[in-house]
Amino acid sequence: MEHERTRTRAWVLHPEIKSDSGRREAAPALDEAIALAAALPDLDVIGSNVVRLPKAHAGMLFGSGKIEELAGILKANEVELVLIDGSVSPVQQRNLEKAWKVKILDRTGLILEIFSDRAATREGVLQVEMAALSYQRTRLVRAWTHLERQRGGLGFVGGPGETQIEADRRAIDDQLVRLRRQLDKVVKTRTLHRASRAKVPYPIVALVGYTNAGKSTLFNRLTGAEVMAKDMLFATLDPTMRRVQIPDGPEVILSDTVGFISDLPTELVAAFRATLEEVLAADVILHVRDISHDESKQQAADVEAILASLGVDENRARIEVWNKLDQLPAEDAEARRQRAEREDGIHAISALTGEGLDGLLADIAEQLQGVRHEELLKLTFAEGKQRAWLFREDLVQSEEQTETGFDITVLWTDRQKAKFERL
Repeated sequence: MEHERTRTRAWVLHPEIKSDSGRREAAPALDEAIALAAALPDLDVIGSNVVRLPKAHAGMLFGSGKIEELAGILKANEVELVLIDGSVSPVQQRNLEKAWKVKILDRTGLILEIFSDRAATREGVLQVEMAALSYQRTRLVRAWTHLERQRGGLGFVGGPGETQIEADRRAIDDQLVRLRRQLDKVVKTRTLHRASRAKVPYPIVALVGYTNAGKSTLFNRLTGAEVMAKDMLFATLDPTMRRVQIPDGPEVILSDTVGFISDLPTELVAAFRATLEEVLAADVILHVRDISHDESKQQAADVEAILASLGVDENRARIEVWNKLDQLPAEDAEARRQRAEREDGIHAISALTGEGLDGLLADIAEQLQGVRHEELLKLTFAEGKQRAWLFREDLVQSEEQTETGFDITVLWTDRQKAKFERL
């Protein structure tokens, strides 16, 4: 009989800090944190609760009375790991671990752990390792050497003990340099692939959205592919691309991306920039929303904030896709359909049943009017800004230097041409 992996007994805490003006609703935030924990196969979440605080305590996060009360609960339930849905400083982490005699993992650590568990491509693995090292460099409370072993998880959950901080920091910096070099190679290859794709006039349609909004289900429905699509946070991590023929429209490349989440760790936004570059290069962005979720509006705002931080042009063609109509009561679903019909750029659909997809595809075809065409531009040396923009947008097919400047062959849409002319 195969040896069963030991599951770690975990408890989830969501600190609701009154002095934090940007705080989220406690109940849905706790639910999301539990769902995050459930995304790790080695964890057994045996309990959870919201902890209300007037303000965060610098050294321990919680006040002494609350720490004592929680210590009793954790001991009685034989908890081995406490997941704190928020940011925990290295000092707070050390102090809480001493007080409760359990391991502590904050929101960033938990998301990194999930990403580590899911990364399938070389690029994904490298990005997670870099993000984990950047995160760990700020704490240095455990050895980083777990990154060397064949892994399922980063080892935050069951890693080794304290190490010499200076040696650790040096080792982490060396490892980061090495990983950066490897990632640069992977990114170069990716850029070459993208450049070769650009030579074929296929527009790119990128799916973005909050994690578990149903992007992969929609991707599978439109492409006939079999991308992992589960009712689980971060089911898709590595980008997947397929060619799709739009009825009465062009052939496009459809790109499925990693799901976003509120308070996405900055280490991860930086590390996954290369993966999300597919979104930057997209001709149309489909923002998929789980319209049946209580926090759908807040989730949409979080996605928009991350797109803005990535530098996605707000003038880029965008369609909002209200997914999961099938999960709403009939009356609510009908109200959403009617509102989507009244407003431009919104489609109410069910990726699961296929409802509303014909209208969505017709809209994509319309947005892509004037599919990419080739054009020769003659720029002077003084038009360096325009030339740089063409390269930045991945539009250049070939370039020749002349006596007065550059002859540049570009492949672009009418929309991109109009934007260039406004420069």
